[in-house]
Formats: sequence, structure tokens, C-alpha cells
Amino acid sequence: MIISRTPFRISFFGGGTDYPVWYRDNGGAVLATAIDKYCYISCRYLPPFFEHKHRIVYSLIENVKDISEIKHPAVKAILEYMAVTSGVEIHHDGDLPARTGLGSSSSFTVGLLHAIYALKGIMPTKMRLATEAIHVEQNIIKENVGSQDQVSAAFGGFNVISFNSDNSIQVKPVIMCGDRLNQLKNHLMFYFTGFSRTASEIAKKQIEATPKKKTELSTMHKMVDEAMAILTNEQTDVIEFGKLLHESWKLKRSLTDKISTSEIDGIYEEARRAGAIGGKLLGAGGGGFMIIFAKPEVQLRVGERLKGLLRVPFDFESSGSQIIVYQPNGIH
Repeated sequence: MIISRTPFRISFFGGGTDYPVWYRDNGGAVLATAIDKYCYISCRYLPPFFEHKHRIVYSLIENVKDISEIKHPAVKAILEYMAVTSGVEIHHDGDLPARTGLGSSSSFTVGLLHAIYALKGIMPTKMRLATEAIHVEQNIIKENVGSQDQVSAAFGGFNVISFNSDNSIQVKPVIMCGDRLNQLKNHLMFYFTGFSRTASEIAKKQIEATPKKKTELSTMHKMVDEAMAILTNEQTDVIEFGKLLHESWKLKRSLTDKISTSEIDGIYEEARRAGAIGGKLLGAGGGGFMIIFAKPEVQLRVGERLKGLLRVPFDFESSGSQIIVYQPNGIH
């Protein structure tokens, strides 16, 4: 039995510049952190005593005789990509619901790749996991996804992730003292809006609009450096990070009419009226999780205004995708 544990992520700045259609011409960068909410994948070779050869358990249960019959696109693509010939059993569990803006589908892809590698007795680098997950999602499954989620899932940590026109990727950890990190975390409120969506459909609209949104995306790219300057200069009030989040959200929601909804706008305005400084919807848009930036002293008031929503406690995460159970002996 192999079990991989792969974190979800919160993306603060630069989302949209991590699509190949943008960064291959202009370069891109995001500021994002992994969080202590995870996707768990357990995987083992399946003993040959069953009618089926492969068993995949997620929100559905699939018992199939051949990989070609698998309905789950990522599982099918990865088993084919990894040239798995023996029967396998795969179980998926997540700490938070899918399709909610936390990069969960990429965490699944990274986690399954990691588990299959472990099953084969191979220890891939974090960069290999990230780039192969990008390849699986963008080139094999042909999902409309960017390239940041796979990197955050594989590496973990609080990073600036740069995407270059030659497709190379750099991951630079954000260096700040523990007090500053806690200060930032204490200003963040993490809410589930209750509306989940398929990111790929929203992202498709954004990708199509990219050539016409050069000014907005260039500004969003620059905001990564501005946010870094705020975080790494302890003389700067962390409130400036919240103000920049507000500016970034206004820009992001102008990219397409699919990114926000009247319900999301209503939630955000309620939070602002209660004293929040900024915030944003996470992921491609349309619903899911929202981060609100508010001073600790007004959070009670913000919480009262948003009491119909579920607030989820969280912490930053620095390990990335890990194999947490490694018992490789099985029948294969």
C-alpha cells in the first residue's frame, strides 16, 4: 500500500499569467502558498482474484478490466502515461470539496503520479512531478488549466513561481521571519461560498480573452513583485497587502464575465462594509473558496456579516506532495 498526501493551495497574485497562451510570449509569475488541507491517494497492486483488473474509488466506484474503460480522465491518462500493466486499486479522499478554487484537480494529478512512482520504486523530484502533472493536464487530458497549481501541489511552501517563455519554471520561496508570516495569516479569513464549479469552463473563456487583456495581465504580473516587496519589508504595514489584493480582485473580475457572480460580489461587498480591506475568489472563478483580508479586530464583525458561510481554519504548509505510507510489497 502506498499513500500520498498532496496539499491544496491559495493563490494571491498573478493568476492568469500562468496560462501557456500568456507566458510563452510574455512570461508569468504567481505568488501562492500551499495550505494544510490535502488530497490523499492510496494505491496498491490489486491481487488477481477479482473479475475486474482495476478498481478506482472516488465520488464514483469504477471496476474495470482495462485502463481504456476508466471514466476518470486523470486516472486513465496517468495509468496510460506511466505504462501501468498490472492491476491497481486507487482510492481518493480530500479534506475539502473539489472544484472550489484550491487547485484540487492538480493536487489529485500530482498525488496520483507520486503514488504510482512510489509503487514502481521511483522517487521523482518535485519539479518532475510538477512538470509531468502539467503535461498530463494540458497536453493529454487537454484541460483548460494554468501551470501554477501543479507546482504549488508538488513543492508546497509559500513561493513566487515564475513561468518563462521557454516553458521553464522557477520556484523561489518567500523569505520572511515567522512573525511576519503569522501577521499575514492573522489577517486572512478563509470562507466557502458554497458554489462549486468546473474551472476548465471558466478558464476557457479567460484563455480566449487573453490576447485582448494584455494591459490587465501585465499589471497583474507586476503585482507579484509589489506583494513581495510588501511582505519582505517589515517596515511596510501588512495592510498594504490587503489593499493590493483588492486592486488585484477588481482587475481579475474584469477579465471575463464568468469570474464573478452577483452572489460573490454581494459576499465581497458585505465583508468590505464590515471593515475588510480586500480579498479575492480563489481559482478560476465562479464560486468555491474566498479569501478575505481583514484586521484581526474587525474579524468578529466580518464573521457576523458572513455568518451564513462556512469559515474554514487553515495554516500554511511547507512540505508539498509526500508519500506518507510506503509498504510496496504486493502481488504484481
